[in-house]
Amino acid sequence: MAHTITLIPGDGIGPEVADATRRVLEASGVAIDWEVHNAGAEVAEKRGTTLPEEVLESVRRNTIALKGPIGTPIGKGFKSVNVTLRQKLDLYANVRPVKSLPGLEPRFEGTDIVIVRENTEDLYAGLELMIMPGIAQSIKLITAQACTRICEYAFDYAERMGRKRVTVIHKANIMKLSDGLLLECFRKVAQRHPRVEPHEMIVDACALQMVKNANKIDVLVTENLYGDILSDLGAGLVGGLGIVPGANIGESAAVFEAVHGTAPDIAGKDLANPTALIQSAVMMLHHIGESRAAERIEASIIAHFREGGPRTPDLGGSASTREYTDALCKRVASA
Repeated sequence: MAHTITLIPGDGIGPEVADATRRVLEASGVAIDWEVHNAGAEVAEKRGTTLPEEVLESVRRNTIALKGPIGTPIGKGFKSVNVTLRQKLDLYANVRPVKSLPGLEPRFEGTDIVIVRENTEDLYAGLELMIMPGIAQSIKLITAQACTRICEYAFDYAERMGRKRVTVIHKANIMKLSDGLLLECFRKVAQRHPRVEPHEMIVDACALQMVKNANKIDVLVTENLYGDILSDLGAGLVGGLGIVPGANIGESAAVFEAVHGTAPDIAGKDLANPTALIQSAVMMLHHIGESRAAERIEASIIAHFREGGPRTPDLGGSASTREYTDALCKRVASA
C-alpha cells in the first residue's frame, strides 16, 4: 500500500536534491504517492506569501512531509517558512542526528550525537518589537509546558534508541528564570526515566566539549536558539550541513528536512549534494514503519563512502548530483 506524503521541493538547489531523494526512495522499493507543493521565496514573488494555505492543509491531511531547503526573502517582512511550519503544525521537537560517515575525515571518528531542540518558543520564535526608534526588543518566552514536553521527548527517544544519557543544555547561571525553568522541568522529567542518566551542561561549555571531545556526548536536549547553533556546530564535526539530516516532530504531523541552505550559487548546475535530504528521508521511513527500506539506504550510504564512491564537490569529489545519485541508487537497488 502506497504512502501519501507531501513534498515541498524548496528553493535554489531544493528541487535537485528533492528529485535525487525521490529516486533513492524509489530504488528502495517503498511505494509513495507524492503531493508536491511549493513554498518559499520564489512562491512569495508570485503569491504574496511564502507559505500558501494549501501547503499546510496537505501536511495536516497526510501527516508526513519531506521538505527541501527554503529561502526567506530578506528585508521584505516575510516570516521564515521553517518557523511558520513548526508553529502552525506544533512540530515541537526538532531532531538532528550528528553522525560521522566513513571516509569523510570527521574531527572525531565514531561521533554519534542526537540534538533534540525545542521548536516553538524561545528567542528563535521571532517575538520582536521596536520599543522606540533605535531600540529593538526580542522576547525570550519559555513555558513549563514546552520544556516538559521536549524533555519527555528526549528521554523517550533515548530509551527507544538504547541511548544511555540525556544532557540538558542551558544558561541558567545568567538567565535564572527562563533557563532555570527548563532545568526545573528537566529534573522532574528525569525522575520518571531512571534507566537514562541525566546530565546538565551550560551551553558555552557544551560548545567547547563538542569541539574538544564530541564522543563523550550522547543525547542533548535544549531550547530553540541554542539547539540551532549547536546543530550547525555538530554538522561541522562530521563533514558539513550537506550530510546532516533533520526532523520536526509533533503529535499529529512530522516534517523531515534538509538543514542546509538553498545554495543559489550552484542551483541548476548539477553540483548539489543530496545526502542530507536522503538521510532525512531515512528518518522519515523509520517514522512511517518502513524500517527495512530505511536500513537498506543507510547501509548503502555507509558502503558508498567507505568504498570511495563518487562524491560531490562539497565533499572533495568531482561527481555531479546525478552521478552521485545514480551510484547510490544502484547500491540501494541491489542491497
